Amino acid sequence: MMWPPIAILAFVTLQRLSELVLARQNTRRLLSLGAREHAPGHYPLIVAVHAMWLGTLFWLAPGRPIHWAFLLLFILLQLGRVWVLRTLGPRWTTRIIVLPGAPLVKGGPFRFVSHPNYLVVIGEIAVLPLVFGLWQVALVFSLLNAVVLFIRIRAENEALRAVA
Repeated sequence: MMWPPIAILAFVTLQRLSELVLARQNTRRLLSLGAREHAPGHYPLIVAVHAMWLGTLFWLAPGRPIHWAFLLLFILLQLGRVWVLRTLGPRWTTRIIVLPGAPLVKGGPFRFVSHPNYLVVIGEIAVLPLVFGLWQVALVFSLLNAVVLFIRIRAENEALRAVA
């Protein structure tokens, strides 16, 4: 059947698009409060990797069987995503936006790891293709994501150190 993979991918796409709207609103508000964006040059690369990942899944996944254990794992990752977004609240964006003088968030998943959202994204990039048995897609995009996150985490850590 073609509709279960398409329904799953449509959900993820709508989730991502709604998060972009939220991120844009939060970014505008933070900038109006005196926040500054750091290292914006890598952002188009992040968008490209995620768009290609979803596009590849829309191309290859329809008609493939669902691997339910991986779907359950993906759902658990979504709970982690919601936990991060709720913890950061109005400070969550898809860009590196730092508000001088604001303390670092130390609650929620940040008690355990400094970049929980990136752990969720690493999991999502790998697990969603596995829901459809597409291990090659999981491997290729996990490697691309690793490169992007290497750049991103270094830039974010530098930005946070600069205001600490």
